[in-house]
Amino acid sequence: MAIGQDTASPTPYPKVRRMRFRFGRPEPMAHHFVQDDIPLTHLVALLSGAFPPGEESFIRSVRKFSGEITDPVLKKRVAGFIGQEAMHGNQHRALNEQLIDMGFPIVRVFTFEPGALRERALIMVENLVPRHMHLAVTALAEHYTSTLANRVLGNPDIQAIPGDPEVWNLLNWHAFEELEHKSVAFDVYRATGGSEVVRIVLMAGTYAFTIPVVSLGVAASILGDPHSWRPIKVLRESIRLYRGPIVRGFMKEIRPYMRPGFHPDDIDTDALLEHWRRELFGADGELLDRMS
Repeated sequence: MAIGQDTASPTPYPKVRRMRFRFGRPEPMAHHFVQDDIPLTHLVALLSGAFPPGEESFIRSVRKFSGEITDPVLKKRVAGFIGQEAMHGNQHRALNEQLIDMGFPIVRVFTFEPGALRERALIMVENLVPRHMHLAVTALAEHYTSTLANRVLGNPDIQAIPGDPEVWNLLNWHAFEELEHKSVAFDVYRATGGSEVVRIVLMAGTYAFTIPVVSLGVAASILGDPHSWRPIKVLRESIRLYRGPIVRGFMKEIRPYMRPGFHPDDIDTDALLEHWRRELFGADGELLDRMS
């Protein structure tokens, strides 16, 4: 199949698309590049900064079990998952370079080269915990990203938020592929004997701290950016963010993961995937010219 073509129906494994986005070209990005909204811009910057090291950790967690996967379809799905996650990290790094130049300090915290001290420390921590625990963290993180992706792609109010067009292209592509591979790490965990109790307990602990930790991260990012020191505007926009379509009800949608017997495919996203496959990569797809 030639690059730039997609099948009319979902493949049994994630498709790796090599993308090249054009951040800051031809027009420079506005500093508050999402709706001139300070907290929302810093939330997107925080997520983009955290994605590359997070996705590299997810890849390592799955690779630890590569020799134990015998099902040929799951093997292909794992290969697609690894390829997609690597490409996500690559393109978020390109965005992060722009964000660092624009003065987003929290992005710099998450940005380091392969082999850097921070990466070696992260790998050391990963190797101190049991393999299945590392993989369980990946599976729960994938549930977070797929839940957010379902919201981003499925809610017209979110799609209508004005922002930098190329950042939205990146987020829509990333969200689409998160839905394509949403169950891969989970299926590796289950196929290799991962504990249901560990899976649920880890999510319960993560669930309790999600909003506080993310809120503190956004606050730290704002405080580190002199362009964002506008307290009344930040307060007003923060209230709007918590009450708006991105945050409101999000944690309720995470909750099913803690149900015994849950599987990511219990949440049907096939129709949404098919719609966005046509929108992004169909005959007149919006992102065909971003594929290399």
